[in-house]
Amino acid sequence: MNEIGPNYLIDILALLLATVVIVPIFHAIRLGAILGYLTAGVILGPWGLGVISEVDEIRHLGEFGVIFLLFVLGIELKPDKLWQMRKMVLGLGLGQLLISAAIIYAVARWLEVTHHAAIIIGFGLALSSTAFCLNLLAERGGISTVMGRMSFSILLLQDIAVVPLLALVSMFAGGDADTAGSSFSLTYAVLVIIALLFVGRYLLNPILGRIVASQDPEVFIAVAVLLVLGVAWIMESIGFSMALGAFLAGMMLAESHYRHQIEADILPFRGILLGLFFMTVGMGIDFSLLWDQLFNIIGLTIGLMAVKASVVYMLIRISGARHDISIQAGVLLSQSGEFGFVMFGFAAASGVLEPQLNQTLILIVALSMVLTPFVVKIANVLLLRLYKPKSAEEGIYSKFIDETEQHVILAGFGRVGARIGAILSAAEVSYIAIDLNQKRVKAAREQGFPVFYGDASNVKVLQAAGAERAKMIVVALDDPENFDRLVPLVRQHYPDVPIHARAKDRQHCAGLIIQGASTTVSETLETSLRLTEEVLLGSGIDELIIKRVINEFRDDYYSDVVQKVTEKKVVMGELRH
Repeated sequence: MNEIGPNYLIDILALLLATVVIVPIFHAIRLGAILGYLTAGVILGPWGLGVISEVDEIRHLGEFGVIFLLFVLGIELKPDKLWQMRKMVLGLGLGQLLISAAIIYAVARWLEVTHHAAIIIGFGLALSSTAFCLNLLAERGGISTVMGRMSFSILLLQDIAVVPLLALVSMFAGGDADTAGSSFSLTYAVLVIIALLFVGRYLLNPILGRIVASQDPEVFIAVAVLLVLGVAWIMESIGFSMALGAFLAGMMLAESHYRHQIEADILPFRGILLGLFFMTVGMGIDFSLLWDQLFNIIGLTIGLMAVKASVVYMLIRISGARHDISIQAGVLLSQSGEFGFVMFGFAAASGVLEPQLNQTLILIVALSMVLTPFVVKIANVLLLRLYKPKSAEEGIYSKFIDETEQHVILAGFGRVGARIGAILSAAEVSYIAIDLNQKRVKAAREQGFPVFYGDASNVKVLQAAGAERAKMIVVALDDPENFDRLVPLVRQHYPDVPIHARAKDRQHCAGLIIQGASTTVSETLETSLRLTEEVLLGSGIDELIIKRVINEFRDDYYSDVVQKVTEKKVVMGELRH
């Protein structure tokens, strides 16, 4: 223990240092975080500085990043949306997998690879990298875009296909292929999935409610992580991949009013571990083999990416999508993925693939991942310069756009927030409300309001609620201290989103505007004006005179707020100088 500990500590420090130094540089030169992580992996790995030599152990840890990524994706995709996408999943996904695998199989046979090995190579290379694609999508608008939905449909089918493909490797290796046993296993797996969905639908919310009632955020985070890893383990134990299990765990929570807070708690784990996964890809590049077979491997990699991109382009164009959308999806899915490592490793261990061929395939997969961000960037630049969609094509796939785009985020669902929400619902304005009061959330959801449990002053919760796509953010929290924390936080991370805030009085209005609020409404003023209006009406004053007096008073009040803001800005400017 004492001998191993320092080595692991050095590895962790090296990984963190590389992340802190290299990834921001790649962000600054606009090459993206993924290439930064890959470069960091190459530098730290056996063919770089040699700081980390046990790449397989690090890779197993990094694969948890893929698991958390699939969980977050599942929690954002409700079952009804998945059902709407079923034709794309079966049509695009199955078509891409079978056509790509057939072409790669033919090339492998032409290169004199054995029949069974060529089948494994065909399917293994036809799979794309879920981690790479979803991260690149996140940098360009996520799966709410048309291209994102279509790409995700293909990726989801590929993840589902991993299970029968691993069974195929086992069969080629001489494993038990008993039909009755396979049928029983499939039936058992379906029953387990149904049971998990039942638990997610009827039991999870009460359990999470008791955890929240304990008012211990650390326990809540532990439950969230336990749920992800627990369901992933259950799915793996019945023959499915852990990543698919994590996706199912996310879907179990898709309808839960705790989902935004859980997503916010999981995001840090996902980010760190996914970065670690990308680093291991960089560490796994065998530069000795690459140098020995440089032209062959580069040629095969480019050929593979061209074939996969062409197949995806063709299928998406046939489905009726625009030319630019088809190209973007094609280049995005052109690489081979992390499940290729798993399939080829399993096939090599089973004797289906020769060790030398296995190493070559792993190198092709890794190199295709490295090239993908460059290819995507080049394709996007060329499309922006050379392609202009026809006006008739603009709205073809608008139905696939996520309906939560351009929604209102309502922070707080107390006395004020609940009234705002009721009016928005009556006006059929799409909104998401966030509140930390568990009983209030439960009561509101029972009445049909879209209220979710979470801390609105946590940027991860806002991110989970889709703040980057929000039309505006309304701050209606009960505690004034939370206003002062939330408004500058929103303005820092979402500088273009309008913020409409509730305030206590004139001084508070001025303070919130300085912190970044677009407009503020004073509670004391509006209450006093409404009461005064009733008093004047009861005194027999003409309604037109009352309206004029009230409006003049309101204008004077808020003009003083503007003056105070101006004075504070002048003072702050003088202090800076």
